[in-house]
Amino acid sequence: MTLKPFHRQWPNLRLWPIGPVLTIAFVAAVSIASIVFYAGWDLLGVQGIKSEKRIDSKTLFDLVKLSFGVVAGSGALVALIVAYRRQRVDEAGALRDATRLHTERFTTAVGQLGDESAAVRLGGIHALAGLADDAPTRSLRQTCIDVLCAYLRLPYRAEVDLPQDDATAQHEYLALREVRHTVIRVVRDHLRLPQTNPHSWQGYDFDFTNVVFDGGDFSKAIFSSGIIDFTGAQFTSGEISFRDARFTGSSVKFSNALFCGSSASFENAEFHDGSIIFDGVQFSNGSASFEKSQFSGGQVSFLGAQFSGVLINFYGADFRCSRGSVSFADAQFSGGWIHFEDARFSEGPVHFDGAQFAGGRLYYDRAHFSGATVSFNNAQFESGNVSFDEATFSSGWITFDDAQFLGGETSFSSARFSGATVNFRETQFGSGQVSFESAKFFEGIVGFGGAQFFGSSIDFFGAEFLGCEVSFVDAHFSGGTLDFDRAYGFAAPIGLPSTPESFVPPGLRMPTAWFGSTNSGA
Repeated sequence: MTLKPFHRQWPNLRLWPIGPVLTIAFVAAVSIASIVFYAGWDLLGVQGIKSEKRIDSKTLFDLVKLSFGVVAGSGALVALIVAYRRQRVDEAGALRDATRLHTERFTTAVGQLGDESAAVRLGGIHALAGLADDAPTRSLRQTCIDVLCAYLRLPYRAEVDLPQDDATAQHEYLALREVRHTVIRVVRDHLRLPQTNPHSWQGYDFDFTNVVFDGGDFSKAIFSSGIIDFTGAQFTSGEISFRDARFTGSSVKFSNALFCGSSASFENAEFHDGSIIFDGVQFSNGSASFEKSQFSGGQVSFLGAQFSGVLINFYGADFRCSRGSVSFADAQFSGGWIHFEDARFSEGPVHFDGAQFAGGRLYYDRAHFSGATVSFNNAQFESGNVSFDEATFSSGWITFDDAQFLGGETSFSSARFSGATVNFRETQFGSGQVSFESAKFFEGIVGFGGAQFFGSSIDFFGAEFLGCEVSFVDAHFSGGTLDFDRAYGFAAPIGLPSTPESFVPPGLRMPTAWFGSTNSGA
């Protein structure tokens, strides 16, 4: 006989003594009948009952029928209570039998997982997965899942750590690798099933802490609710794929994980609600792609993440976290390539506060900033290249307050500022190059209030100032160059010299047409 999945979890069966139960049932039945009787009496407006000194045979027969009806109803009530109690006892007994059978099968499957033969272990994995599908309670299914995850957490050496001339070690590694990847495939296949499927594992917890992954496929998996924990996991080689995966309402943790030499793909992944935590994660060598992924609602955090010598791709990603946030605060970008081309930042806050850009290349080319609050406050641009070429800033807030440009090249060439508020308050331009060549300033506000220019080269060559308020109020010029060569507009930005007699700081070059303008704004 095949046991069907039974997911209602019964506590220890507790039944009251039959005597008190029947007493309570009869009292409840009489009370309900009385309430119904008096409600009908009141609704019908009855003034009293006509008394009879003698009754005929018909009335007597009706009284007899009423008596028998009361007795029959009482018997039916007793039978119903007894049947219900018997059903509870039978269900509890069936659950005990199913649990006992589950325990026997569980012991056998776990024994197979510990076998020296890889073939037996593979059989144990599928037996344990089938056992999880047939588990009579949610907790027993979670136990089966926990064992599969624990198997992955066992000590494991990646291929790069094996002796090159040891054929036996290589053979054992390949066999163990196949067993481990089978666990990953089994988990993925169950997470692909819709939540309405009785064999779906969505909503359960998965503990992958400190697991060593040398590849694996979680593509199209659906992580809905539950806790998915990759804390401290190591992705050392091969390809780990979360392509087309969906994270909806779950808590997914990659805190302090290490991506070293592997290729990780989150392409077209969807992050809705819940939380995705990459705090302290290290990306070194290898690559990671979030191309065209969607972040809407929930919390996505790369707090303190380290990107060094790696290719990270957020090309075409969509950040719309109206009910959450995306944070790269205190992240370190040193070497490698980080791509945000054609990404869209709309709604919700995106933080790069305190991030350090030292070496490598960071691209925001053609990115769209509309409605979101994107902050680079206290960020440090020390070397390498950061590009916002052809980016569009329309509505929302983009802030570089207290940021430091102390080396490398930062470019806003052909960027379009229309309707957004972009602030460089108290920003330090100490060295390196910052270019706004051919940028267009239409509507909105761009402020350099209190910015310090000492040693860097700022270039507004060919920029257009038409309708946007650009302000350099309280800016300090003590070195470097600020070049507006061939820039044009109706008036000079606020805070710059407005007449030929005004003091022009060394390194500041402005179009002659701006002298004598009202200087009331662009």
